[in-house]
Amino acid sequence: MAENYTYILRCADGTLYTGWTNDLEKRLAAHNAGTGAKYTRPRRPVTLVYHEVFETKEAAMRREWEIKHLSRLQKLRLIEAKKT
Repeated sequence: MAENYTYILRCADGTLYTGWTNDLEKRLAAHNAGTGAKYTRPRRPVTLVYHEVFETKEAAMRREWEIKHLSRLQKLRLIEAKKT
């Protein structure tokens, strides 16, 4: 079964971008090539700072929605918690 990912990128301007994909490496390359998302295009380069793996696209999309509704501080805490 294909893996699906919810991810957070840190943009060059310090902002955070949340998305989902079924090919994390390809999506990261697309963001850095300027073809990933309108938001990240002028904020390159971007760095992957967090990701979660899901079995279904729906689960990954649901988690993306949840993360997008977190405050910046909550997202930063999520990123830090994953590092430890």
